[in-house]
Amino acid sequence: MTQTKIIFMGTPPFAATVLQGLIDSNQYEILAVVTQPDRKVGRKQELRMTPVKELALSVDLPVLQPEKLSGSLEMTQLMTLAESGEVGIVTAAFGQFLPGKLLDAVTFAVNTHASLLPKYRGGAPIHYAIMNGEKEAGVTIMEMVRKMDAGDMISQSSIPILDEDNVGTMFEKLALVGRDLLLETLPKYLTGEIQPIAQDEAEVSFSPNISPEEEKIDWTKSARAIFNQIRGMNPFPVAHSTWNGERFKIYDSRETAGAGEPGEIIEKTKKGLTVACGTGALQLLKVQPAGKPQMEITSFLNGLGQKIQLGDKLGQ
Repeated sequence: MTQTKIIFMGTPPFAATVLQGLIDSNQYEILAVVTQPDRKVGRKQELRMTPVKELALSVDLPVLQPEKLSGSLEMTQLMTLAESGEVGIVTAAFGQFLPGKLLDAVTFAVNTHASLLPKYRGGAPIHYAIMNGEKEAGVTIMEMVRKMDAGDMISQSSIPILDEDNVGTMFEKLALVGRDLLLETLPKYLTGEIQPIAQDEAEVSFSPNISPEEEKIDWTKSARAIFNQIRGMNPFPVAHSTWNGERFKIYDSRETAGAGEPGEIIEKTKKGLTVACGTGALQLLKVQPAGKPQMEITSFLNGLGQKIQLGDKLGQ
């Protein structure tokens, strides 16, 4: 069996899952893996490889890590590969735009995008789907063009978003959806069995990377809206308010009945803390006070949280 030659581009765990599927299928010869440069992460600022790089090195695939593709040495290497004949590109959450001359040089270029296009073009589709209260999310396999996520759609698959889901769980679920959809779609696409469909521009919406301002909780909003914001930013970048004048991150919450001034602590027990919203209220379940690790609300209440009193307000 002749293998299809591809260059794979991706960075986070979502992309690593897709790459693993391509490796396991044995239908593809992966000439190179392109991923973002290693970054310093965490409080200790430890230099860490991307999940895609870790996987690629574990199976001895060549790895390229350009800070920016255009004008780089890596771009020259990729053009050499592309011009060697019958080479395609597969991307999944790569994090950079591909130069037009590279797209022109390959025989095909497809992207595994974690949204139901034309909704949520951009870098944070799963975040926005949850924050906006969508009932489902999905993956689109699409042709790559010189405009962000605007290419013709080859195939789609969707799954429900449950109340217990957050960005982390949906990333894990959609990574599997994307892997399976790509493996099912790509052979049919390459033989012409599937004909791509243009996106309806009237239905386009965007999901840019989350801004620092969007991370802040506005307690005048409804409990449902804040609940969606919190889970739509868990585990990253994390929604936050303030307590005692310092940042107070909230990772998990639950809607409940209650009323009071927005941000007011309206119930405190040994095991729970309830905050009033514009309408309704939220029970806080997992938080992170400034300078402390993430913790369950019971741990917070047994420590620093002993200082918090009924009538206190978050966000002041």
